[in-house]
Amino acid sequence: MAAALFSTAILICLLPVSVSSSGFPAALKLERAIPANHEMEMNELKARDRTRHGRLLQSLGGVVDFPVDGTFDPFVVGLYYTKLRLGSPPRDFYVQIDTGSDVLWVSCASCNGCPQTSGLQIQLNYFDPGSSATATPISCSDQRCNWGVQSSDSGCSVQNNLCAYTFQYGDGSGTSGYYVSDLLQFDMIVGSSLVPNSTAQVVFGTSQTGDLVKSDRAVDGIFGFGQQGMSVISQLASQGVSPRVFSHCLKGENGGGGILVLGEIVEPNMVFTPLVPSQPHYNVNLLSISVNGQALPINPSVFSTSNGQGTIIDTGTTLAYLSEAAYVPFVEAITNAVSQSVRAVVSKGNQCYVLTTSVADVFPPVSLNFAGGASMSLNPQDYLIQQNNVGGTAVWCIGFQRIQNQGITILGDLVLKDKIFVYDLVGQRIGWANYDCSMSVNVSATSSSGRSEYVNAGQFSDNAAPQKLSLDIIGNIIMLLLLVINMFL
Repeated sequence: MAAALFSTAILICLLPVSVSSSGFPAALKLERAIPANHEMEMNELKARDRTRHGRLLQSLGGVVDFPVDGTFDPFVVGLYYTKLRLGSPPRDFYVQIDTGSDVLWVSCASCNGCPQTSGLQIQLNYFDPGSSATATPISCSDQRCNWGVQSSDSGCSVQNNLCAYTFQYGDGSGTSGYYVSDLLQFDMIVGSSLVPNSTAQVVFGTSQTGDLVKSDRAVDGIFGFGQQGMSVISQLASQGVSPRVFSHCLKGENGGGGILVLGEIVEPNMVFTPLVPSQPHYNVNLLSISVNGQALPINPSVFSTSNGQGTIIDTGTTLAYLSEAAYVPFVEAITNAVSQSVRAVVSKGNQCYVLTTSVADVFPPVSLNFAGGASMSLNPQDYLIQQNNVGGTAVWCIGFQRIQNQGITILGDLVLKDKIFVYDLVGQRIGWANYDCSMSVNVSATSSSGRSEYVNAGQFSDNAAPQKLSLDIIGNIIMLLLLVINMFL
């Protein structure tokens, strides 16, 4: 580590090389960037390294991997979350994975109403800008504030000239605070090599007030993966750090978890449907719903995208939601298909079924049919929730919920789990494939050297993504050290 830090500092000393007509270097001019007494403050060295690392990342591009915890099960957690490292020195923050919003925000140290403890067995943290050597507030005049203004994700405080935000979510909860810029630390794969502890400057929110979640499932904030300029996926892509594509595979059973990468998961069975353009969310064109291969009698206009209507893919939603006109025929078709095998009951307004056999043996397959000929196959566990199990008798309820007086369909974690999802923002499309998310996946990213593929097990620990410096990098370091030795001989 010390040798790598030393060679990085020396790299700054190199000036452009003059080239002879033959194409080989004719002269190499070196100038001292470090004082003759060899004394330089550590923070100055770190600042030089951060600048260089940023240039390296911009020139290389790669895939960023995040851990995933949590589960879709509303009786256990009801959300999926990841761990981020923010600030200098970096601190860990657990944030919900949310494709239904754009902004990353975490609770601030002075937050009023933010939870103090979590039933998820995680240590909650609070971001303190004063404790991070690299944190800077975002002013109203900062161009980055305009990213949020354009998407209605930010505004300006006249009193202190700080870029502020206020979010209200569909369940009535909300948060408000101010934006800061600081370092996001992450592990990255470039080619076949791991670049650990990479950093990039990102803008995120610090919550001053919030009543987002109850303490039994509290996290530190929300990680918005939307398309707007303020989202981290857009910020990193604009810096050349990672591609404008991200993927997730949310594990449904055995405690949940999964895979989340900034990059494209490659799977041969993937199907794609176009994104509806100029929408604030990930809207897709749902055309029809089939049960047992038979299309339901639903007017296609029920799913059309207009005036705030349409079909949204949203990891921040636990279950799934249908408008009244689609919900009623859907439930009727399921009930009719199983009427000879199970007993139908209504529990707390939900259609449920009492059975003594496996749901896979009784309930019919469902398919959601989208524009472009892409269908999403749903197993019974993708549209049912087990409510209880007593003495060998299980009660399963329809997990799709009814939305009254709104022509909107929301596909949440209940439907998204146990599938690879790829959000291709360049191609403006979303793809999916049924998958066992406990298995490793192939990941691809476009970088300056072309397209690279390798196996990712969620932690980049596979042999195809070695965690050692490549031979090219080692050779470059040796060459630089020899140059340094010659300078002082």
